[in-house]
Amino acid sequence: MSHQVKKNLGVTLHHDGAEFRVWAPFAKSVAITGTFTPDEPLQMNSENDGYWSLIVDGVEVGQNYKYQIETQDGTLLEKNDPRARAITSSDNGFSVIVGNDFDWSDDTFSPIPHERQIIYELHVGTFNRPDAATPGTFDSAIEKLDYLRDLGVNMIELMPVTSMAYSYGWGYAPNYIYSVESMLGGRHGLMKFVKECHMRGIGVILDVVYNHFFGDTDLWQFDGWSENGRGGIYFYNDERGDTPWGGRPDYGRAEVRQFILDNITMWLNEYHLDGLRVDSTIYMRNTEGHDNDPEHDIPDAWNLLRDITTVAHKVSPGAILIAEDCANTAYITKPLNETGCAFDAQWELGFPHALRDALGINYEGQHTLAGVRYELERIYNGDAFEKVVFSDSHDTAANGSVRLNEAVTPENAGSLAARQKALLADAVMFTAPGIPMMLQGAEFMQEGAFNDWQELDWSKTEKYSGIVTAHQHLIDLRLNKHGNTAGLMGQNTAVFHQDDNNFVIGFHRWDKGGALDDVIVIVNFSDTELHNYQLRLPRSGAWQLRFNSTWQGYSRDFHESTIDAIVADEENGATIVLPPYSVYILSQES
Repeated sequence: MSHQVKKNLGVTLHHDGAEFRVWAPFAKSVAITGTFTPDEPLQMNSENDGYWSLIVDGVEVGQNYKYQIETQDGTLLEKNDPRARAITSSDNGFSVIVGNDFDWSDDTFSPIPHERQIIYELHVGTFNRPDAATPGTFDSAIEKLDYLRDLGVNMIELMPVTSMAYSYGWGYAPNYIYSVESMLGGRHGLMKFVKECHMRGIGVILDVVYNHFFGDTDLWQFDGWSENGRGGIYFYNDERGDTPWGGRPDYGRAEVRQFILDNITMWLNEYHLDGLRVDSTIYMRNTEGHDNDPEHDIPDAWNLLRDITTVAHKVSPGAILIAEDCANTAYITKPLNETGCAFDAQWELGFPHALRDALGINYEGQHTLAGVRYELERIYNGDAFEKVVFSDSHDTAANGSVRLNEAVTPENAGSLAARQKALLADAVMFTAPGIPMMLQGAEFMQEGAFNDWQELDWSKTEKYSGIVTAHQHLIDLRLNKHGNTAGLMGQNTAVFHQDDNNFVIGFHRWDKGGALDDVIVIVNFSDTELHNYQLRLPRSGAWQLRFNSTWQGYSRDFHESTIDAIVADEENGATIVLPPYSVYILSQES
């Protein structure tokens, strides 16, 4: 079989028709049936390398089609085009001919430097639902973009939006990776969403899933061939093909690699996306989802991951490529010439658990600051922004768990303690090294667990408007909007105070250092008010308070401390009051 890159796969429109090309190496024959073939299917021509093609006159945008594949034993299979840019419906739908007529106007969105990115994880189906019975769409999500811009968000990470089994869900059961789910608004819906984001200075990252393809789909035994009762040409046909969610693609087969790499190119080119998050790379590169486990490694997948970042950065040099890997290995973000995968960043999966341990809200974990210190001090390859940090994600707020504020006081996710701890966690996230990411609704105390049916309760933006304001203030400081917290975008972090008896930690962030740059963060993870609390600061003199999580402007029932500065003596010693579950962010004037 040919290993060269094949051109014009799927459908290529011409001025008076279309060219169709599909990969079905074990088929006896392949035909096209569609709204443009009223009498009988049109037989395709074998190109003698596993591909079949045909030019059809008179094909128009909006028409439907399917492939009719005759297997070696004479069975006829009706299959959608694996590269269809649209499917009429995710279950038993038809492939749709699409055009490239979207008006991007003068979309000249510039990439946002990693140290300035503020990510908001968004699930289109639940983010802004018209009512409890109607799923959200790209159009309904657009209605809230001004809110996100005003909050300070400049990157939205969309959970997967490709056509998915049963039409909506989390998005991690993809069945047509080239088609955008029609219930969410389809191809043009996503394009319009990206365009509207760009007009507001917001970039868009898309979550993509290549660790498995959902089992019960057209890709499965696509042309009738398979071995060991497994998935056929798109999949490994031995134990490497098994994952907990569906069949694992055959990363060693040139045509499957091109199928995935062309998909990367499509998202960045056709949809003007600003980044991709690749789901569960650990399950791509190891059959058991383990690191340092050569027995179960899939070397082909490691090479594919390197190809994914290479292609993406070539197509769109400013795009951010994020891996969800679980292994915390620096090789995911190491450059190619150091045998790394060259991702720009990876999800820091231990971060939300470290916060829960320190706040004493882990189900079995112990109350400890060790994890927070570990997360503050650890960076990959000397770059503070090669990790994405978060207090909650769709994963930590689900899968048998709940949102952080819900875990604090179950059934009362807006309690005083829940607000204090949630705000503390997010204040640490926005000041820690890394690219901060919020889970939709965290900034207004959305309750419960993350799921794919419960809409966000937007009335909470009024009820907890002070907490929303606190997030705006944190983001402003993170981005140095007032010119006095430059260190929060710097590379340097040092923990200068750790008190395991009182659960207090202090850390120092800086870029070049000095006045208006050095930032210190002091956090009381305990439920105790600490009077005359003594600690040593990194430098003597007056440190001005830039953020006080106990301010009653954020919540009237907070136990506010009324300090506006902390003064360290000549030996850098200072004495302060620390209310329960409090965070101070400070810097020096001169």
